[in-house]
Amino acid sequence: MGSVQPVRKIIHVDMDAFYASVEQRDNPELRGLPLAVGGSAARGVVAAASYEARLFGVHSAMPSVTAKRKCPDLIFVPPRFDVYRQVSQQIREIFAEYTPLIEPLSLDEAYLDVTENLKDMEIATEIALEIRAKIKAVTGLNASAGISYNKFLAKMASDLNKPNGQAVITPKNGPGFVEALPVKRFHGVGPATAERMKRHGIETGLDLKSKSLAFLQEHFGKTGPHFYGIARGIDERQVRPDRIRKSVGAEDTFSEDIDELDLATAELKPLAEKVWRYCEAQGISGKTVTVKIKYSDFTQATRSWTGAVPFANMADIFGTTSGLLETVYPFKRPLRLLGVTLSSLTNDHPSDATQDQPQLDLNF
Repeated sequence: MGSVQPVRKIIHVDMDAFYASVEQRDNPELRGLPLAVGGSAARGVVAAASYEARLFGVHSAMPSVTAKRKCPDLIFVPPRFDVYRQVSQQIREIFAEYTPLIEPLSLDEAYLDVTENLKDMEIATEIALEIRAKIKAVTGLNASAGISYNKFLAKMASDLNKPNGQAVITPKNGPGFVEALPVKRFHGVGPATAERMKRHGIETGLDLKSKSLAFLQEHFGKTGPHFYGIARGIDERQVRPDRIRKSVGAEDTFSEDIDELDLATAELKPLAEKVWRYCEAQGISGKTVTVKIKYSDFTQATRSWTGAVPFANMADIFGTTSGLLETVYPFKRPLRLLGVTLSSLTNDHPSDATQDQPQLDLNF
């Protein structure tokens, strides 16, 4: 873990309120107004919130009804993922002018390794400034950036001067920066892990640093060595342009519990669409689909199906998940939540891999 490595130059670029900013760019009447992409005033979940909406405490993944309560003047607009993908591709092409080492995390953020770059520029902060200026010129949108010697700190730095700013964390400052940071703000530490750390007296990076590797492995398993490293400002993960997620999923908590099969089946369609949109944007597919079911008493069940070849389209995913849902009907209790996850992911182009695939005939 402590081996000496050449100092790397990593940039994390994160678009500012990406979906909402695209909507405000394309519709001048929405500029300066609190805006939520996705959901509706009555149900659903916010996919993105404009900075005007964030002032009221509205954020992504918040139930729409909660968002509307926090901001009564909130405007809901439907997402346009085809447009977001087009803009994301424009941004990706700008990245490629500087380095082939690009690791996209989503449509609106990516890591870039510019240690050696196509422009022979020595200063990573100047590269980040150039990239952000080009993104603004080409798309009309603002991006923020973090620059550091590893991925963890570059990600943390990109949040420091948002929106439309950038920050650098140097090798000299990295360990001190981490020591002062609350662990609940660490990228990769969710609320449940932060609460578990708190029970062990770990609330800051310095607290985390005080724990031995053996202690962290005992209490946090395979993530223990990662926590041990980042507490010291060490993260040796490479920027991987061939990165592929292990799974792609979407879920929705209903505003009212559902106990009818046709209503529940209808709720699967937007989830299947969301999963497939991501797959199309990334050029991936998967062979295994899983339906997650959470009942009104918070008990859960899952049902999965694995095919011989990757799924070819959204309709096949929706059809398969509908069949899986039927296997638990009649429901033992009303449904509170449904989720759809695609796994066994592959870079094989699904339309090539499944061109002659017959209609799915499921036997459960």
